[in-house]
Amino acid sequence: MKMLAEMFTMAPGNKDHRVALRCGVGVFVPLITLVLLDRLDLAIFASFGAFTGIYGRNEPHGRRFTTQLRAGALMLLVVLLAALTARAGEAFALSPASTTWIQVLATTLVAGGGSLIVAWWRLRPAGSLFHIFAFAAIASIPSQPPLWQGMLAAALTVAFCLLVGMSSRLARSRRTPWERPKPARLTPGEKRAAWLEGVGYLVAAGLAGTLGTVAGEWLGFGHNYWAMVAAVVPLVGHSTRHRVSRGVQRIIGTALGLVLLAGILLLQPAPWQTVLVIAACQFGAEMFIARQYVLAQVFVTPLALISTLLVAPTAPGILLRDRILETVIGAAVGIAVVLPPGAWRRLRAGQSARRATA
Repeated sequence: MKMLAEMFTMAPGNKDHRVALRCGVGVFVPLITLVLLDRLDLAIFASFGAFTGIYGRNEPHGRRFTTQLRAGALMLLVVLLAALTARAGEAFALSPASTTWIQVLATTLVAGGGSLIVAWWRLRPAGSLFHIFAFAAIASIPSQPPLWQGMLAAALTVAFCLLVGMSSRLARSRRTPWERPKPARLTPGEKRAAWLEGVGYLVAAGLAGTLGTVAGEWLGFGHNYWAMVAAVVPLVGHSTRHRVSRGVQRIIGTALGLVLLAGILLLQPAPWQTVLVIAACQFGAEMFIARQYVLAQVFVTPLALISTLLVAPTAPGILLRDRILETVIGAAVGIAVVLPPGAWRRLRAGQSARRATA
């Protein structure tokens, strides 16, 4: 009962509206620009470049700039690797099945490697969820735009988000001292934890991608990378109970978010209206992501799917079905991955306690 109560508890705010506004503007301006240029094929590149703005939420300006610069550079690397992976499948004339499994393998490596880099740089949000999503989504696009155009859209969006992140310095009352942060050196214990976390991301993403692909081939649904994204959600948490709770919250929030998405799609919004919806969902997600995960997912779900629809139109019914099925598979895998280490720690603690009292 306590875990259930915690799932629906709203934590106190911490200037979340400021972060949400920055993130909303950071994604709206690049996307509306692409709408005006009639280049929605580049929208997904800009959308992932805009993820730069979610890092360094309430840090002082100097530290925020360094954090966002690193986060943006890492995202650009992931986007580049994803675009090259997509082109590799075409260049070697691989079958669709082979291409799918290569994408699963490559996304799994990105999950582990991204998690390690994020931990090494002490970036927050922790983990490689956004990098998994960015890599797999771009690598799975069947018709890629010219590489330089996609990378330019992503790079310009990263640069714009850096400017937005520094925009509050224009107000003297909001300006913080510009101090260059000291190099973030990890302790031996932190390094060990970073490597173990990286392994966890490898296992969770790889297993979820495998099960999502096999189940998709058997039952006739796709978007296996949504299972990989959902699988790493439970890995972020300070206790086993909290991690399990995150997995369950992901499923509940996704189901509610799909109801909202269905309502939005029924309205058949024009491209410029779709961009407004994306910006509003980005605002809502950042308002609640640190306070109430279920509510945040209600906004994250349409945000992710509408961004996908801009580039690769799909029948709404198929999209909604794939999202919930892959999310359930992924969340179940993530929960299964975090339970054994928790059980092992409790067993070791119990043995130590018995030896101490013997």
